[in-house]
Amino acid sequence: MEVRDKLYIDGAWVAPVGKEAIEVVNAGTEEVMATIPAGSVEDADRAVKAARAAFDSWSQTSLEERLKYLTRIQEGLGARMADLANVIAKEVGMPINLANLIQVGLPIADFASTASVAGEVVWEERIGSSLVVKEPVGVVVAITPWNYPLHQIAAKVAPALAAGCTIVLKPSEVAPLNAFILAEVIDEVGLPAGVFNLVSGSGPVIGEALASHPDVDMVSFTGSTRAGKRVAELAASTVKRVALELGGKSANVILDDADLKTAVTRGVADCYLNSGQTCIALTRMLVPRSRLAEAEEIAAAEADSYTPGDPFADGTRIGPLVSAPQRERVRSYIKKGIDEGAKLVTGGVEAPDGLGKGFFVRPTVFSDVRPEMTIAQEEIFGPVLSIMPYDTEEDAVAIANGTTYGLSGAVWSADPERAKKVARRLRTGQVSVNGGAFNPAAPMGGYKQSGYGREYGRYGLEEFLEVKSLQL
Repeated sequence: MEVRDKLYIDGAWVAPVGKEAIEVVNAGTEEVMATIPAGSVEDADRAVKAARAAFDSWSQTSLEERLKYLTRIQEGLGARMADLANVIAKEVGMPINLANLIQVGLPIADFASTASVAGEVVWEERIGSSLVVKEPVGVVVAITPWNYPLHQIAAKVAPALAAGCTIVLKPSEVAPLNAFILAEVIDEVGLPAGVFNLVSGSGPVIGEALASHPDVDMVSFTGSTRAGKRVAELAASTVKRVALELGGKSANVILDDADLKTAVTRGVADCYLNSGQTCIALTRMLVPRSRLAEAEEIAAAEADSYTPGDPFADGTRIGPLVSAPQRERVRSYIKKGIDEGAKLVTGGVEAPDGLGKGFFVRPTVFSDVRPEMTIAQEEIFGPVLSIMPYDTEEDAVAIANGTTYGLSGAVWSADPERAKKVARRLRTGQVSVNGGAFNPAAPMGGYKQSGYGREYGRYGLEEFLEVKSLQL
């Protein structure tokens, strides 16, 4: 078992104030794989003070110098790619081949792409008698989730560093080991002391202390809508800038002229990626009522091909959920769907055959799901697909927009212009049109209770910048 007993503060690995530890559990075996420090309010304060002290000098370094450090971090992560994939596959449960590609490949790409993104920012411009300049917002707290742990860290750390901000990172205590590896890489490349700090611990202790700290200028949070509301409430006491990327209940609108087999097959994949533990998962599949039975048949066959298994076994397409509480949460939603009268097409609350250990659930498909049902309104965060029939295009748009969320979505049509027209009507931060792939250089963020602010690309970097007018 790995023991992590130090925090990374002010350019050094230091002992926490207290002696308490948090256990990290292997999602596939249910065994304790590591322990990390349960940081205290005092540890959070030390980290913020280090970031504040480092800000003046770091913010004045040239953009070229800051980007050189990002390149070194990218290279350091590349050298640790196998270690990172192995760790995250155990922490989160994503199959190892996908973990290598997605959980590690995307974060490395985030650091690599920041240089070109920084070149797109208009750092200074003349407006009449004024010179308008963009400057770093200051000390940034990054609070990150467990589902794509390193990717969500990189999406905040890379642009914040490029902007000239200093950072205190509070990773999820459920999947934190990858963050410690990143801190080792940052230490090795010689980033100036205090520019990056890592404090592990629980949200109610460390997260709340950081979000309310008077010396923090901005909080960038990714997680549940409930927790995001709490972060915004705490940050409001000192009028901090806040960026929130929260929950989703994304609709996959399949229009009546679409290739149903392609759209449904891709839709199941987009629902089940990372065992459904994806904020932009397409969990609501909207199909013409006349083609409902056909969609059910295609979805069932595809879902049944996602046999749960060991993340390290050859051919595993879907791994376990991240934890026992998450498994129970997902099973409770499956039961709720059955109790409220949705048609169970495949899956269910029972444990998958032959998997006595690990936080596994059956990939599940419901049909005849009505918009008012719990499984159509609340984020489940597991491999549970709700197929919802509609009668007209207007009906489909209304159903798609009929939740408190607005993070992602999709539209399928044989006519690309029709698909784009419908996509423009969806109240959501991004929409895949006819299977358009996720683009890490394009902005991502939410409408409504899916949050505010944007991540990735130029828009993501500009979240960490203030605008100042010099009147000349």
